[in-house]
Parts: sequence; structure tokens; C-alpha cells
Amino acid sequence: MKTPSLDARLEAVLALICAEVHADIGSDHAHLPIRLLREGRASRAVVVELNPGPLALARRNAARAGLTHRLEVRAGDGFAPLVPGEVDSASLTGMGAGTVAGILRRAGDRLPPTLIVQPNDSPRPLRIWAHEDGYHLTAERLIPGHWIYPVLQLERRGGPDPAYLGLPLNAALRYGPHLLQAGSALLRAQVQADLTRLTPLARPGRPAQAELETARAALEVLEGA
Repeated sequence: MKTPSLDARLEAVLALICAEVHADIGSDHAHLPIRLLREGRASRAVVVELNPGPLALARRNAARAGLTHRLEVRAGDGFAPLVPGEVDSASLTGMGAGTVAGILRRAGDRLPPTLIVQPNDSPRPLRIWAHEDGYHLTAERLIPGHWIYPVLQLERRGGPDPAYLGLPLNAALRYGPHLLQAGSALLRAQVQADLTRLTPLARPGRPAQAELETARAALEVLEGA
């Protein structure tokens, strides 16, 4: 099997992974862990798949790649098939942020110290989870594609997350502290689109009013970046 290609969002995930043992949760085709192993970004990998179709596909691709001695494919839900302390990092990609957050909350002591997550919608629930559960947000990316894909790297660390220092918390949780500081064109366009959408909807006491105030706070940070 030739080395599989990845789309831009998974290439961004790949670039943030470097571990002795990595788990790809909900891997589907197992292309990401195959690339990890072939590029030396991990020595061993574990794929976890819940659904029979993707599970069989991942096993076939691991065999075709000649990596079954280093790439194990397990059936199960989220982190349940893993032993506490077994992996150094894990990736969860291509799912809604709420789904990913639920998987992380159920993982308990099976969670590794490093997580790379790529939700298909707003990553705010994941930033909130990390902010409350002892993980620091150490890197963020926005990747253009069918829509704008966020990619987040989370590290288990003690104390307050320094990424949020000096920033309006609601805006940082909504748009990302590192992204606000970097002030990319993609994020500026996203904030401007939110301002345009929310302005005619906002009224005191309405949810749109709070969202608009968050977008305005983000714009102030971006204009000062």
C-alpha cells in the first residue's frame, strides 16, 4: 500500500502529533495513523472504531500497509478499549465538538496527556472542557476546506491556562486565544461574518445580544493585534 494522502485538515492534525504511542479515536480508514508510523511521528499506534464498516476498513488498510505489528485496530467506543497510561496522545477528528467533548468526559483516567482534536463545528465546547478539566490549549489552527476546520492541541498541565491571560474570556473561548492573538485573515472573516449576522438579531435579553457582544470583544482584540 502506498503512503496515503490526507486532506488539509488531517495534514494539520498530523503536524501536531509526536508520540511514542498514539491513539486515533474514530479513525475510519486509518490513514492518519499509517502516516504517523511511516513518518516516524509515532512508534506504535492504536485505532479505535465503533462501527463495523470503518473497523473492517481500518484493519484492511493496516494489513495492506504491512503495519499490523505496530498498528492495532480495536473495536469499541471512545477510550474504553484503552488501558490507563497506555498511550501518550490521542486524536479525535471529523466529529461534532459536542460528540468529542462527550467522549472526553467519559474517558476518565484513560485520557492521555496530549490531545489533538478537529471538530466539524465550533470548538467552543472543547475549549470550555479543557479550561475546566486541567488541559491547556497549546496550539490552534484554522484550515480552509468545505468549511473552516479548527484544529486544537491540548496538554494536561496544572494551573490556569496562560493562553487566556489578558483576553476577554467569552471571546477567547468562542474564537480561540491563540487565533485571536495571531489575527489571521480566516478568523477576521469569521468574526466579521458573525457581526453581520448577529447585528440585526440582537436585542437586550436575547441570546444574539450576548453573541454579538462576544464578537465585538473579539474584534477589539483583532484590531489591537
